[in-house]
Amino acid sequence: MTAIRLHPEHAEDVSDFLDRQARLPTLRFITCGSVDDGKSTLIGRLLHDSKALVEGQIETLAADSARHGTRGKDMDFALLVDGLAAEREQGITIDVAYRFFASPNRRYIVADCPGHEQYTRNMATGASTADLAVLLVDASRGLLQQTRRHAFIVSQLGIRQLVLAVNKMDLAGHSEARFRAIEADFRKFAATLGFADITAIPIIAPEGANIATRAPTLPWYKGPTLVEALETAETNTIANPDGPARLPVQWVNRPDSSFRGFAGQIASGTFHVGQKIRVLPAGRDTRIARILGPSGDLSEAIAGTSVTFTLADEVDVSRGDVLAGADRPADVADQFEATLIWMEEAPLYPGRPYWLKLGTRTVGATVTAIKQRIDMATLEPQPAKALNLNDIAVVTLALDRPIAFDPYSLSRLTGGFILIDRLSNATAGAGTVRYPLTRASTIRWQALDVSKATRAALNGQRPMLLWFTGLSGAGKSTIANLVEKKLHAMGKRTYLLDGDNVRHGLNRDLGFTEADRVENIRRIAEVGKLMVDAGLIVLTAFISPFRAERQLARDLQGKGEFVEIFIDTPLAEAERRDVKGLYARARAGEIRNFTGIDSPYEPPENPDLHIDTTQTTPEQAAEQIVAHILHDEIYEAWP
Repeated sequence: MTAIRLHPEHAEDVSDFLDRQARLPTLRFITCGSVDDGKSTLIGRLLHDSKALVEGQIETLAADSARHGTRGKDMDFALLVDGLAAEREQGITIDVAYRFFASPNRRYIVADCPGHEQYTRNMATGASTADLAVLLVDASRGLLQQTRRHAFIVSQLGIRQLVLAVNKMDLAGHSEARFRAIEADFRKFAATLGFADITAIPIIAPEGANIATRAPTLPWYKGPTLVEALETAETNTIANPDGPARLPVQWVNRPDSSFRGFAGQIASGTFHVGQKIRVLPAGRDTRIARILGPSGDLSEAIAGTSVTFTLADEVDVSRGDVLAGADRPADVADQFEATLIWMEEAPLYPGRPYWLKLGTRTVGATVTAIKQRIDMATLEPQPAKALNLNDIAVVTLALDRPIAFDPYSLSRLTGGFILIDRLSNATAGAGTVRYPLTRASTIRWQALDVSKATRAALNGQRPMLLWFTGLSGAGKSTIANLVEKKLHAMGKRTYLLDGDNVRHGLNRDLGFTEADRVENIRRIAEVGKLMVDAGLIVLTAFISPFRAERQLARDLQGKGEFVEIFIDTPLAEAERRDVKGLYARARAGEIRNFTGIDSPYEPPENPDLHIDTTQTTPEQAAEQIVAHILHDEIYEAWP
C-alpha cells in the first residue's frame, strides 16, 4: 500500500478539511453475526464505496484477490480487513479491528469482530461503545445460535439501533420470500430485546448490492441502502446529556499545595458551577466551585466532556469515587443483580472470587447466586449451577465494599462492569447492573465492643487459620490432628475443621461437583474467619482443589493470619495408601468427580509451607509446622 503524499501548497486545504471532519458527528457501529456471514467483506465494500481507500490500495487489493482466484467485480474485499493473504493462509483472526471512514455528513468508526464463539468477549468489547449494530445473516443459512447470541448481547449492552443485513441473497436465488421469512423470524426473536429500531436490508456484499447503491437484482426491495441507514442513525448514544449528572473520578489533580481538582469524563447529565453535588459512596454533599475544560474555565459541561472540578468544601474524594448531582444521586450498595456474559474457558461457580471493575473503581466481588441462565434459542430462563464459556445469565453479586452505580438502562458508563480473574488478570466476564438488592440497604455491620484483639489477648495467643490442602489420602487430617495436639499441650486454644466431619453437618447438602466443591470451601473459609475472629487457632483439613477458593480463604483473613500448608503426596502414593478405598471406587466408576481421577487438583504455587510426605513422617511434619507458626518473628507479634 502506497502512502499519501501531499504537496506543500495543498497543506492549508487539507488542514481545513481535517478541521471540518473533526466537527462532524461520529457514528460508532459494530458488525456482528456468525462466522462466515460476510462481515469483513461488508466492511471492505463500505471502505471501497465510501472512497476511503488511499492511493495504491485498490491495486494491492486486486493483486491479492487475483492470488486468491477472484477478479474484477468479485475482488475479495474481505482482504482489506482481514490482513491480506499471508495472515489468512496462516489462519490468523484479528480479535477486534477498528476501521475509519467518512461521508460529507458524518464520520464512522466500525468495529469488525470475528463470529467465532471463542471471540464472544471481543464482540462484547466492540458493542460496549457502539451506537448501532449491523447484524449479518447468511440468507442461505438463516438465523443461527451465534446470530441470536450476538443480538442478545448487543441489546444487553444498550444498543437500541440495529440493521439486520441479510447477506448472500444471490445464494438464496434473490428471493424476496426468503428475505421476508428471515426478517420475520428475527423480529419474533427480538420482540422482547428492547430495540427501538430494526431495519432489515437484503444485500450481496461482494457486489455492493444495497450497500451504497441499489441492487438491480433485488428490485422488490424499496427500503434504504445500508449507507442511507447509517447516515440517518442516531449518534453519540452513550453519553446522555439528559441523564443524571455523573462524573467518575479518574484522577486527583494536585500540581501544588494551592490547587486540588478532581478530573474525569462526564458519564451523563450536565454539571454547572455552583451546583450541589454528592460524593459517593461516602455520601458527603458539597458544591462545584470551578469547572475547568481543555481550554480553561467553563460555566457548565455536558456528558462526554473531560473536565476537572474544584469543590467549595474540603471533602475526601479519591479515584473511583463518583460525583453525582445531589438531586438524583446514584445507588450505593455492596450487592446487586446483574446480567452477566461469561467469557472465560474456566466455568464460573458461585462463591469464587474475582475483581470487579466498574467505571474507575475496582473492588473484590463474588457471584453469590446464578438466578437463571438464558437459553439463546428461546430466550427462556433455565436453572444453572455454573456458567460456561459464552453463557449469559442473571446473577447476584456481592462486593467487598459499597460502590456507586446506576442501572445500565439509565447509564451505560456507570452501569456496566467487567469481572477480572484474580490469578491471571484476564477479563472473565462482562455485565450490566439491573438494580441494587434490597438486603444491601437493610443489612448493616453491627459494631461490637469486644474485638478480635481483646479475645486474642484473653486467650494469650495470636489467632490464625492453618489451611491444610492436598489430595485425598495425602495425610492432611493425620498431620493436622498431630499439630492440634501439640498446640493444645502448649496451652493454645484451637479447633480443627475436618473435611469429612463438616460434611456431616454444615455442608451435608453439598455433593462433589465442582460447583459444590467451590461452595464447600467458601463456607469453610467464612467459618474459619469467624473462628479466627473469636481468637482461636483454627486448623482446616480439606482437599480444597482450586487455587481461587484457597485465595478467597486467604483474603478473608488479616495480614499474617493465614498459613497455607501443602501436604504434597504423589497421586500414585495416595492411591497406594487408599485407606478409605475411595480411589479404587473412583477408578471403577462408582464415584464421580473424584479429585485426581476425573476432577482436577490445582497445587499451590507458593504455599507458606510445603510438606513432602515421601520424605517426611507425619510426626516430623507436625513439628515443622508448629516450629513455623511459633517462629520468633511471628511469636513476638502475639499478645
